[in-house]
Amino acid sequence: MDNGIQTLIYIIIAVCVVLALALIAVLAYVWYRDNGKNKISVKQSGSKKGESTSARLQGIESIYKFLDFDAIVDSMIVRKNRTQYIMVIQCKGVNFDLLGEEEKLAVENGFTQFLNTLRYPVQLYVQSRSVNLRESIEKYEDRVNEIKNDILKLESQIKKETANGRMDLVRKLEFDRRRKINILEYGLDITNYVSKLSQNRNVLQQNTYVAVAYYTSEFGGQISNYSKEEIDNIAFSELYTRTQTLIRALSSAGVVGRVINSEELAELLYIAYNRDDSELINLKKSIDAQYDSLYNTARDILDKQKEMIEKKIDEEAIELVSNSIGKADRIIKLRKENKEEIRRRAIQYVEKYRSEMTDELYQETKKQVDKISEAQARKDKAAETTEPNKTNKTVKTETTVKPARPSARRRLENRTAK
Repeated sequence: MDNGIQTLIYIIIAVCVVLALALIAVLAYVWYRDNGKNKISVKQSGSKKGESTSARLQGIESIYKFLDFDAIVDSMIVRKNRTQYIMVIQCKGVNFDLLGEEEKLAVENGFTQFLNTLRYPVQLYVQSRSVNLRESIEKYEDRVNEIKNDILKLESQIKKETANGRMDLVRKLEFDRRRKINILEYGLDITNYVSKLSQNRNVLQQNTYVAVAYYTSEFGGQISNYSKEEIDNIAFSELYTRTQTLIRALSSAGVVGRVINSEELAELLYIAYNRDDSELINLKKSIDAQYDSLYNTARDILDKQKEMIEKKIDEEAIELVSNSIGKADRIIKLRKENKEEIRRRAIQYVEKYRSEMTDELYQETKKQVDKISEAQARKDKAAETTEPNKTNKTVKTETTVKPARPSARRRLENRTAK
């Protein structure tokens, strides 16, 4: 009996050992299988991350190619790897339909002159955008608040002067107060009207632009010989000169123009590429929120370059005026010398033909020579004070002194008289 129980215990222990070894083997297999899959998944996820990163990089490149411009630098659009620069003029035109016939003709002639002055490629661009009345509303509200403060000051001053018994001054202050109240009511009506108008998305504003292009191939040299800063400076100087010439030419047609800055260029391109979303995410609001404040550490380089160009233009203009004044002074002196020489030669001719004249004719001729010379001198002096630029007319008048020389007809008359 005891042997049978002991044998049964051994059998149970052996079975338990076998089951434990089998369980350990199963667990080892499961662990190995799971670790192998994790390694494979890590490798696959790493490859997927690399693919997504390369896809994003490819997307950025394709976006730059789609936008077809590289950057905005110093109020210029840079294109084609700094081989083309574009500056934009915003134009404010006139209502042609409200002009008279002569005014319309003047505008057409001015626009024709503008087209004749073009020596480089330009492009006209018209953009319609929703009117942003937020700034106008803020200005109206600020002005209304100022008027309210003025009314409060007048009321306190009226109470003070009433207590002092100065009724004449009180009546004047009351009149000013009523006038301010009328202005306040009108200002509130305007503010409410503009606020309601701003809620209408259908209010559009049409802006006209002239895009002026400049190519680095116009340098006359290799681009590789210049740095990026030098290329930008040369392009800016040339484009600024071209745009100022176009602005002056457009003014003859009644069109007022100005060069838009980098921020306005960015807004122009932003609205052109995001017409539907431009009102939801306004570029102006982002600028007002000072999202770029960390990058504004100095004056705008555009203003510096404009000052340099204007200074250079002033220096060249002063040099031109100085040279012109010296030349004009020499011309005036030469004219005076010529006038004296003309009078002297006229007297010589009178003396030369004296033998062919009577005494009365001789004296009268000398008198007329002096009289004409003095009249011409007075006329020239008056012309210098009133119309100094009409030099051609003065030269023509000077030549009229020469007929003082006795002509063949006069000599014939003298002989007949004798």
